[in-house]
Amino acid sequence: MLVERVYVTRSGAVLMGDSVSCDAFDAGRPLRVVTHAHADHLGGLRKSIKCCDKVIMTPATRELAGIVNPKFELDASNVLSLEYGKSFMYNGETITLLKANHIMGASQVLVEDKDSVRTVYTGDFKLCETPVIDCDVLVIEATYGNPAYRRNFDVDIDKLLISMIERRLRGGSVYVFGFYGKLQEVMQMLRNADVEVPFVMPDTVYEISNVCCNYGMNLGGLTLDTSKAGQELLNGDLPCVAFYHTNARFKVGLRNSRVCVSGWEFQNPCRQITENEYLVALSDHSDFDDLIEYVKRSKAKKVITDSYRSSHGKMLAGEITKRLGVPATAQPLSKGQTTLL
Repeated sequence: MLVERVYVTRSGAVLMGDSVSCDAFDAGRPLRVVTHAHADHLGGLRKSIKCCDKVIMTPATRELAGIVNPKFELDASNVLSLEYGKSFMYNGETITLLKANHIMGASQVLVEDKDSVRTVYTGDFKLCETPVIDCDVLVIEATYGNPAYRRNFDVDIDKLLISMIERRLRGGSVYVFGFYGKLQEVMQMLRNADVEVPFVMPDTVYEISNVCCNYGMNLGGLTLDTSKAGQELLNGDLPCVAFYHTNARFKVGLRNSRVCVSGWEFQNPCRQITENEYLVALSDHSDFDDLIEYVKRSKAKKVITDSYRSSHGKMLAGEITKRLGVPATAQPLSKGQTTLL
């Protein structure tokens, strides 16, 4: 394989310039950047903290990563909290983190070299409220990189979800299932709509929610499910919203009103799964059209799609080249394959 200064390795490291590895450990790069605190972007973090000169992330990501995995030694002296828009200089390269609308603390990564070549890695993002960064080379996520993955609904998903939960609260407790970050998005959505019932949740969701509150999210009224108040609410089927990670979906609230929030729904904004359970198409990733739109607005001359974290990278790369005329390749590459990027 032709080794380039910007590429995605078979271990999932997004390499940028001469110094930076994002979202996985790479022995040849002295800097590690963590774009956000989801598990598929934290690979090899303990080794990075041990081996890298600096490990860089936003302050919120640093706190959330410590909750997701308390074994990360995030108080180490080489772990650097970098605010959005602030830069870190290293061996002639400038590293800047910019907002990505995904979960609290999520960032895009901009690396500028001494020749003013600008490389951007989006990390995971939803185009709405994510600034598009002009660049020469773009590495873009490909979660919904298939042209079939479009959410062209003539429905306001936020209003639909709020209305659904409000109606079901008249009958007692409502359980909401989703991934960390998305759960807090739903909490804020409800609070902004003046839904004032208690929010009940297990330890990890509670800790993550408190961090999000500390960084400005409007959540409020958080109750642990193990507390006396939480037990009274849930056991008595009283009006409250219970928030659980999607992995707990088949373990709790089986007889209650239930709402699952997932981006893997493209046909309908809302679909009934069982007699008391609904799936709502709420995503914290860009759909296919928004991925294409980001590439177009970035003015990138070359594009790499991240096919380590998605099986749709190759398809997205082909569509980018076909629709926009921009050279694109999916990486990691297959054995023996080379790239012209």
